[in-house]
Amino acid sequence: MKPKNALLTILIISVAGILFSGYLSYGELFNGTCSATSFVHCGSWSFADLPACVYGLVMYTAVFSISLLGYARTKKSQSPSSQQQQ
Repeated sequence: MKPKNALLTILIISVAGILFSGYLSYGELFNGTCSATSFVHCGSWSFADLPACVYGLVMYTAVFSISLLGYARTKKSQSPSSQQQQ
């Protein structure tokens, strides 16, 4: 797999992770529970008074940011104007 395609795949997966963990984080932080979801049970694990889904949201956001930067750099390095200068 080419690096550009791998970064794009990671980018798409991280967006899905952000949406999912963001949904669970919203349910935990603002509704007080995520029992409204019929397909996921949040559990009772927490660290520093934050549920685990909040840490997942932070991690997926970090992965999204890093993969977006990498994808932008590979796209910039493969642009026609940079190839003409060589």
